[in-house]
Amino acid sequence: MAPRTVDVPALVESARAGSPRAVARLISLVEDAHPALREVMAALAPHSGNAYVVGITGSPGVGKSTSTNAVVRAFRDRAKRVGVLAVDPSSPFSGGALLGDRVRMQDHALDPDVYIRSMASRGHLGGLSWTTPQALRVLDAAGCDVILLETVGVGQSEVEVAGLADTTVVLLAPGMGDGIQAAKAGILEIGDVFVVNKADRDGADATVRDIRHMISLGDRTEPGLWRPPVVKSVAVQGDGIDEVMEALDKHTAWMERTGTLRERRLRRASDEIEAIALAQLRERMGDLRHGSGVEELAAEVVDGRTDPYAAADRIVSALA
Repeated sequence: MAPRTVDVPALVESARAGSPRAVARLISLVEDAHPALREVMAALAPHSGNAYVVGITGSPGVGKSTSTNAVVRAFRDRAKRVGVLAVDPSSPFSGGALLGDRVRMQDHALDPDVYIRSMASRGHLGGLSWTTPQALRVLDAAGCDVILLETVGVGQSEVEVAGLADTTVVLLAPGMGDGIQAAKAGILEIGDVFVVNKADRDGADATVRDIRHMISLGDRTEPGLWRPPVVKSVAVQGDGIDEVMEALDKHTAWMERTGTLRERRLRRASDEIEAIALAQLRERMGDLRHGSGVEELAAEVVDGRTDPYAAADRIVSALA
């Protein structure tokens, strides 16, 4: 079935005016890799680059959705427009997000200044969908002051969120072995703020001590470097959320003072450009594979008439 035609200027104008249906349509175009996507991104570009992106990640069961809900409320108390991208595991049947109803965020369902969207990870490692950067740009251009990117808890592969967020919040919970798991998963390297949620449980203070100790063993002791705070919270009751917001404010001020915020955004744009370029190259590689070029080169390698590097050079030359 041919894709539906899209009036991109009208859709972008409606999204800029705050229409949730227009925003939803734009993100759907992103997820479907619609032929109009290039035109959409070109139309959004002049309006993007203003939103503060907060990544929220952690192992399953630590309370990511509940904490996100509480942080949304805190930003709304500051009169900020908030977008939430919640990247869920994919349904093996439909390919869509398993937790698409976002049950724990229903407090904001009727708020016109909060936009909540579930996206399926579609099997992509790192806890994010490959379309996430473009979806962030849609929310940014639609006027969101803050975008919360909540990632699927995928254990040792969730560090990718740091590449898309200005500030990365890592959630942990007592009694889940998170001190050791954090070290194993490389989370200590990506966390800008650590939050020990469910702090009313036994072992919360021990978890805080473990994380602070592990941070102290890192290389963040030089003057001027950011030293991640470790905050306790009980998100379901709203306890500790003020401290979380204070930590976010301090990290934002530090990034602006040191130029780190622009550095992160430049790196993010660079990674996105590279990902799009590689996707285009893979598509062209697929065209070559459907022909006889790659198979012929493979036969030459197997028969010893050439080596893999020389064969790859010929492919690159053909693509160029």
